[in-house]
Amino acid sequence: MSKNFDVVVIGGGPGGYIAAIRAAQLGFSTACIDEWKNAKNGPAPGGTCTNVGCIPSKALLQSSEHYEHAGHAFADHGIEVKGLNLNLGQMLARKDTIVKQNNDGILYLFKKNKVTFFHGRGSFVKGDANGYEIKVAGAAEESITAKHVIVATGSNARALPNAPFDEKLILSNTGALAIDSVPKKLGVIGAGVIGLEMGSVWRRVGAEVTVLEALPGFLSAVDEQIAKEAFKLFTKQGLSISLGVKIGAITPGKKDVTVEYTDDKGNAQKAVFDRLIVSIGRVPNTIGLNAEGVGLKLDERGFIAVDGDCKTNLPNVWAVGDVVRGPMLAHKAEEEGVAVAERIAGQHGHVNFNTIPWVIYTSPEIAWVGKTEQQLKAEGIAYKAGSFPFMANGRARALGDTSGMVKFLADAKSDEILGVHIIGPMASELISEAVVAMEFRASSEDIARICHAHPSLSEATKEAALAVDKRSLNF
Repeated sequence: MSKNFDVVVIGGGPGGYIAAIRAAQLGFSTACIDEWKNAKNGPAPGGTCTNVGCIPSKALLQSSEHYEHAGHAFADHGIEVKGLNLNLGQMLARKDTIVKQNNDGILYLFKKNKVTFFHGRGSFVKGDANGYEIKVAGAAEESITAKHVIVATGSNARALPNAPFDEKLILSNTGALAIDSVPKKLGVIGAGVIGLEMGSVWRRVGAEVTVLEALPGFLSAVDEQIAKEAFKLFTKQGLSISLGVKIGAITPGKKDVTVEYTDDKGNAQKAVFDRLIVSIGRVPNTIGLNAEGVGLKLDERGFIAVDGDCKTNLPNVWAVGDVVRGPMLAHKAEEEGVAVAERIAGQHGHVNFNTIPWVIYTSPEIAWVGKTEQQLKAEGIAYKAGSFPFMANGRARALGDTSGMVKFLADAKSDEILGVHIIGPMASELISEAVVAMEFRASSEDIARICHAHPSLSEATKEAALAVDKRSLNF
């Protein structure tokens, strides 16, 4: 007999599990369907983010940074390390433990909030405004019905047409997080967030890393001044980054991969790598959803078509996260999940795309919110800019990490903050102040007048805001 729910969420990643919890908090009988499995074939909710994305990558970034510090930076602090060894198995095991803790935490939250969890793949069977039948294909097939359906099925790594992932030699983010020995030579195709983060992890523990990027510019979505600083710092660290390349044949061998490409000067090149990470973006995941069976509309790029409120073309069917338009960010998915649950309850859920922060968790970290300087120029918006380097910040000096800067962009007339861009230590944490300020439509003067603790990295934010009016105090 079919089980009936007010709301069924298909997908248990950041958008899905958060949507389910918020719907349950609002009094709806709620179910969440998710098919991720752990090593023992048990449930592993949390989606790409928890299992093979945000969480495990940050675990390895932290571990590899500790290793690099022990080998190089600790000596400056008077800490002498002799006989330094890398236990890669333990590093990966720690990562796996952290992933499991997050999986288990989500299952606990479902129980706490009385969300019914189904382990399996959810797909549409039939339905209309009166309700939808959803099939759950798991250990045992089940059928459930729902008044409202929220699709949160996420995305998959995009493969090169001539180089499918085997997760042994040619790796997506999944394989990049589970290499069982440090490759001598590692190739990375794509200098985006995943490529740079994974390249950084394996460079720190001993790999010779070459990054091949098709675009002529580096980190084109990032403010140009910040991107130039990042390129300088990453290459100084040892990442070999080639821009404007055209990838040709990719030939896997028994133990290595040969990549043929043309460089930005038109010269034919060939490189042999022990492993090759391909990080050229992600595609929406609608596999097995049976969207066509119920007439759920997809757009020309394969995303589920939604309006500004995340409504699809079907009554009472919603979609959030990577499977719809907008940035493929876990926190964007979470905000949409909450907003949809509240809209189902008749409330006014809200997501401001202009104040969604972006972060690249390299070292130094890169974080930004709002417009870049090149965007403001292209849009003809008059602005003022101010920046402050971490080398002039006392806390950064004490940390031994003075690379980078904070940069403010404000409207030339009103002084409203239009964008904040940070490259430097703990940028991922510092950016939150800018997000709050922009949500309240603050001016750079507002931040400049707020007392910031001393010594702290956040003083660089205050100083950059002061610099908009050319009155920085410490630089």
